[in-house]
Amino acid sequence: MNVRHCAGMLLVLITSIAYNVGMTTRRSKKLTDQVRQAIDNSGLTRYRIAQDTGIDESALAKFYNRHRGLSLDNLDRLGEYLELRIVMDRKPKTKGK
Repeated sequence: MNVRHCAGMLLVLITSIAYNVGMTTRRSKKLTDQVRQAIDNSGLTRYRIAQDTGIDESALAKFYNRHRGLSLDNLDRLGEYLELRIVMDRKPKTKGK
């Protein structure tokens, strides 16, 4: 490989990284993705979480692997167990404007 070819490949790589970084800052994560991340960050196994919350282990696995959603009841249990809270990033709109 010559220097020119390496420089071209490097430019493509940097452009790709910049594009991906830009995409992640523009698009916020879905709530369900944030819950999955909280499961990962908890340091607990999904089996332990299922046992402690009473959520069916299979249902939790299907949710985690994006095969199915969780019921609101189970999302509430999971949120309480993992001590999650919802924070609004934007100001609420005022009426009449």
